[in-house]
Amino acid sequence: MPNPLNPKTRKQRIDDLAASTAGKGPAGGGVAVAERSVADAGHVEESAGVSLIASAWRRLRGNPVFLLGATISALFVLLAIFSPLLAPHDPTARLLIDQVRPQSNPIPGSQPGYPLGADSVGRDILSRLIVGSRQTLIVGVLATLFGFAGGLTLGTLSGAFGGWVDSLVMRLVDVMLSIPSLLLAVSIAALASKPSQWTVIIAIAVVQVPIFARLLRGSLLAQRSSDHVLAARALGVKRSAIVFRHMLPNALGPVIVQATLVLAGAIIDAAALSFLGVGNPDDRQPEWGQMLGAAQEYIYDHPALAVWPALCIIIVALGFTLMGESLREALDPKSRR
Repeated sequence: MPNPLNPKTRKQRIDDLAASTAGKGPAGGGVAVAERSVADAGHVEESAGVSLIASAWRRLRGNPVFLLGATISALFVLLAIFSPLLAPHDPTARLLIDQVRPQSNPIPGSQPGYPLGADSVGRDILSRLIVGSRQTLIVGVLATLFGFAGGLTLGTLSGAFGGWVDSLVMRLVDVMLSIPSLLLAVSIAALASKPSQWTVIIAIAVVQVPIFARLLRGSLLAQRSSDHVLAARALGVKRSAIVFRHMLPNALGPVIVQATLVLAGAIIDAAALSFLGVGNPDDRQPEWGQMLGAAQEYIYDHPALAVWPALCIIIVALGFTLMGESLREALDPKSRR
């Protein structure tokens, strides 16, 4: 009787088992095993890497919240760009002034050619809403860009150099953040001798500077201890090159995403300043907040005058907010779904 512990006997049994299962597929009761050579043992198939942007886009294009926000934002931008072509009437023409009766009919209602009616001086409300989207977009985008530029400067100085520069900048930012944003914006706009569209842009931009500065500072501080920055310092690379070529480009991602959220706030703040009367007083350039402020005189008898611009502001701000939140979740490793 062969000894089962003999190595030759065990090898023979293994060879016999392999021979009995060779060529048998699922039909023969065996298990189909793909043939592999010895050279393939331990080999791992390589696959192409995916960048952060490509990975984020793969998640975003299947996210209904992002698609809804992006659709609203894109339609708003297109409406603002082509508003002079889309408006059915001249927003400054008093086409229905003959129907305005201060005592009996101060606001002409809806009628053929004027689906939303007219305001107190006979101007088409729909045309003013469409053209007013351009002014709202201009104020929101320019205020965000100026606030981004100011925050980029302060955040770079604070996060890249540290020390007393960081302390000085952060104390200035803390003072600005200690004041409510709308109160600070109203105070800055009130300092202008003559209210205009630019006073609103500057006031909102100043309010947004500390938001971008703190966020960029935090991103730069995280970059200062990264391996590629430490390697650049060990190789003797100049500090300016390290900041602008290595640290700043890698720290701008969260700031750019935050800009989409801030843009929604800028639109709301611009409407609030115009509503309070510190915006552009020239009603020949319609703006949603300005229309909302002019409607408060007729809010009880004709609430539609305030409802339409308010709905426009809410929908546009919601679109940018949904898009910004989705971008932040897609790009942030800690909140990816």
